[in-house]
Amino acid sequence: MTDANGATQSPGGLLRFITCGSVDDGKSTLLGRLLFDAGMVPDDQLAALVRDSAVSGSVPGGAIDFALLTDGLDAERQQGITIDVAYRYFHTPKRGFIVADCPGHEQYTRNMATGASTADLAVLLVDARKGLLPQTRRHTYLCALMGIRKVILAVNKMDLVDFSADAYGAIVEAYLPLAESLGITQIDALPVVAIDGDNIGSSSSRMPWYLGPPLLRLLESAPVPTPGTCAFRMPVQWVSRPGPQSRGYAGTVASGTLAIGDDLVLLPGTRTARVSGICVAGEPAQAAQAGQAVTVAIDRELDISRGDVLAAANAPCEVSSHFACHVVWMGEEALLPHRTYLLKLGASTVNARVTNIKHKVDVDTQAQLAATRLELNEIAYCNLETDAPLAFEPFETNRTLGGFILIDRATNATVGCGMIQFGLRRSANVHWQQVDVDKQLRSAAKGQRPLCIWLTGLSGSGKSTIANLVERRLADAGFHTYMLDGDNVRHGLNSDLGFTPEARVENIRRLAEVAHLMTDAGLIVLVCAISPFRNERQFARERFGEGEFLEVFVDASLDTCEARDPKGLYRKARAGDIKNFTGIDSPYEPPEQADVHLLADHADPVALSEALYGIVGKRIRGG
Repeated sequence: MTDANGATQSPGGLLRFITCGSVDDGKSTLLGRLLFDAGMVPDDQLAALVRDSAVSGSVPGGAIDFALLTDGLDAERQQGITIDVAYRYFHTPKRGFIVADCPGHEQYTRNMATGASTADLAVLLVDARKGLLPQTRRHTYLCALMGIRKVILAVNKMDLVDFSADAYGAIVEAYLPLAESLGITQIDALPVVAIDGDNIGSSSSRMPWYLGPPLLRLLESAPVPTPGTCAFRMPVQWVSRPGPQSRGYAGTVASGTLAIGDDLVLLPGTRTARVSGICVAGEPAQAAQAGQAVTVAIDRELDISRGDVLAAANAPCEVSSHFACHVVWMGEEALLPHRTYLLKLGASTVNARVTNIKHKVDVDTQAQLAATRLELNEIAYCNLETDAPLAFEPFETNRTLGGFILIDRATNATVGCGMIQFGLRRSANVHWQQVDVDKQLRSAAKGQRPLCIWLTGLSGSGKSTIANLVERRLADAGFHTYMLDGDNVRHGLNSDLGFTPEARVENIRRLAEVAHLMTDAGLIVLVCAISPFRNERQFARERFGEGEFLEVFVDASLDTCEARDPKGLYRKARAGDIKNFTGIDSPYEPPEQADVHLLADHADPVALSEALYGIVGKRIRGG
């Protein structure tokens, strides 16, 4: 059976599954053998596989090494392990499959999470000689975390335990309570010898005591999720204009069904409309269902854009900007609370930050551990906030509207993935209070334009000296100012913060928020803070309106600052008496494009302040 494009369609639908397990348990071999038994290895590829197997010598007796079918990376072939996630499509007369071969090493947890994020079922391998290992628990936990509720436990290498039914039974008996405790609701188990094909494509004569179906038949009969039973949800990916008087809203149906005449609600918000037309694959249709790419027309003009969600009016999903969620960290640099990342949920992309790491999870034991940051491959339960409200559903209910990724704003690299558990009520209970006296009135009364002048640079570069001179000139000229010095603020507002990277992020966040309030009052605010991280300086900039933020890089070399050492801090840092000191054992990320660049190695601070005052004066004078 084929579709309109000629692609093979199987009557049993498409099943996405993963293979996972400990290193050397035989995942790649099992998958390769599964492809072979399903008739998905062409003769020319089989001949090449025979040649490669003979060259590698990894399988005794000249047998075929089926792992070579899936271990595509050279590093994997050389080491005999799976590193990347290898995806394969194959099909039988009964069903189509997409399988992800996931790595077993602990350091590749992020790869495992990637493979599991779209899977409906997991085939978990256990070496019959070793039994359950820490990786078994880890992978079962990750499967449950990523929404997989069906597991096939394949006890491999049964030939190395003399096909013992007792050995197999002991492993299954130990695994069942583990899986059930982690939320796995459907468990099938079978004994296999992947390298020889026992119980892979057909039943094994060497284990007559096993009366169940082989692996391929279990996969063919596994139930496929039916998202069509859920309420209609569609993130809008694109607004099309097929004609001057018509608009269409294109996207992929995440769940439910849609028909002409259905009532929809646009989220976030409460505006409603009725479906007046549907196109599926470019052709008019009366209805659409989950998984289809569609274009929807409605009966009225609404302001709809990419990232909005169309939902059934009688069963809308929730909207929030504060969430409780699990986060799997994939970045080489640690996740720091209050650092701003891009969050992509459905078709929406917004700024987001983890506000609180409730606990970190020991993936081997599921113990809850205290944490102030997340390192590569670590998992935590967190509170998270976004700059804009998002339509969402719990990940358990809807992966599209419950699963998100975090993106580094500087590199655009994906550094984390998350699963929303629920929205926090504070988002619904806190509202902006409208006031009559606003920033424009306050600044007009003072005869100035509000401005935040943010001076960054190493300790000893001269930031505070220059800012003090500039503020004095501004005050003498009759302007209303306030200076927020990093050291002074640490005596009060930020007295509870240390100098770890996490504390530095929170220090700058608080300074930015206070400076924002002061500019809202119509003031000219000078902030003097090392603010070593570009990400946090960018966060500060984004708190202000157009033309209200001036980043000033007071650029003095480490040698110059250390020679000045006005507070004796460098000497203490070199002696080891001060930890996490910027420039010594903590990094400083200089601005790449500062608004003002002051070369402070050999310049007179008075001259630098005069230059800065001239620039500031042009910004703040106005009616």
